[in-house]
Amino acid sequence: MLAGELYRPGDPEIQAEQGANSVWLARYNAAMGLPETQRYAMLPQHLGRVGAGVVIRPPFSCDFGYNIFLGDGVFLNFNCVILDVVHVTVGDRTQIGPATQIYAADHPRDAQTRHEGLEFGRPVRIGSDVWIGGGAIILPGVAIGDGAVIGAGSVVTRDVAAGVTVAGNPARRLRSGS
Repeated sequence: MLAGELYRPGDPEIQAEQGANSVWLARYNAAMGLPETQRYAMLPQHLGRVGAGVVIRPPFSCDFGYNIFLGDGVFLNFNCVILDVVHVTVGDRTQIGPATQIYAADHPRDAQTRHEGLEFGRPVRIGSDVWIGGGAIILPGVAIGDGAVIGAGSVVTRDVAAGVTVAGNPARRLRSGS
């Protein structure tokens, strides 16, 4: 799965890992009323990397958790979803708006392979100092460069270069620079 090869999501080992993730998510999301420092202490217990000062506002959803790598000062607002069947990396000081969805999970394009119940993943890499507006969707395999801006509600289907602003469905380049 981590190598991007086809896998069966119903595999008992995968199901057990997702079950453990569901238990952690229930505990984390129930901690919404706790101070930010207490919620922060829960993150390294389950995520792949948690930089200093990371904030994830519940509710939060992910597939596994351990494939998520967050740099220092990363902020995820309410209702973010990360399908982390492979690595999802977010650079320092990146801000992600509410209801943003990041998909590393993908599906074969031919019906027969899908019918066989096979899936695969493609890593998502988001640079440092990126701002992603609420409700954006980042598709599998996308890389977003440092300092980029993703407009609210955008569907990002292709890589975004550093310092570029994109918006729309599919997301298109609006301008460069800050």
